[in-house]
Amino acid sequence: MQAPSPGLCAQRHDLARALFGPDVRICVTDPQQPQPAPFPDEAAGLSPRAVEKRQREFAAGRAAAHQAIHDLGHPPVAIPVGEHRAPIWPNGLTGSISHTHSCAMAAVADTKDFAGLGLDVEEDTPLKPELWDAICSAGEQDWMRRQKNPGQMGKLIFSAKEAAYKCQYALSETYFGFDGMELEIDSHDNRFLARFTADRAPFKAADEIAGRFAIGAGVIITAAELPRAVADHMQQRPE
Repeated sequence: MQAPSPGLCAQRHDLARALFGPDVRICVTDPQQPQPAPFPDEAAGLSPRAVEKRQREFAAGRAAAHQAIHDLGHPPVAIPVGEHRAPIWPNGLTGSISHTHSCAMAAVADTKDFAGLGLDVEEDTPLKPELWDAICSAGEQDWMRRQKNPGQMGKLIFSAKEAAYKCQYALSETYFGFDGMELEIDSHDNRFLARFTADRAPFKAADEIAGRFAIGAGVIITAAELPRAVADHMQQRPE
């Protein structure tokens, strides 16, 4: 498989950069190129049976996160793998990591600005029809079928739910499936809302996480932010 050109990586960086505010640092790396070895505490989260592809993608994702932390003005440190495979960020920082076979990305910010971030990158290929029911609600599928490229929009829904899930997990530390959120997508403004379908403390049913997306350079990128002020308000609400 041919590795992405430096120009393609730069394009993907620019697409991701535009999805986040200026206080978030973004880094993009290429899993098909040599990357620094993960810290030992990070590598310990990999299965001993992890294939070479998985090892490359993991290393590229951690390298992107380390660079984003450095760009934020902090020394790079280990980001171990926690429960439900979520990264464990150092105190004072929050972020998100995503990777495909051709692209790895990380977004990092200070927790004084954001309680959580969500970033997801997927190859720009259609979501297989046999996966639609598992990932997309009936309403989401109705919307997909009205679009020019339903399979591509299915992949967008998958990615947006991944980004929103990662964003909320920083606060709730709660695992749930694709039916835990219902999406409303504005394809004209490249924005989406992920609406909770049930209470996931401190989130309540009908709470929303806002996100943005970009499609280009062979990938679909989705991003979600949970500002600190919004998270503090949610946590202070009466039960």
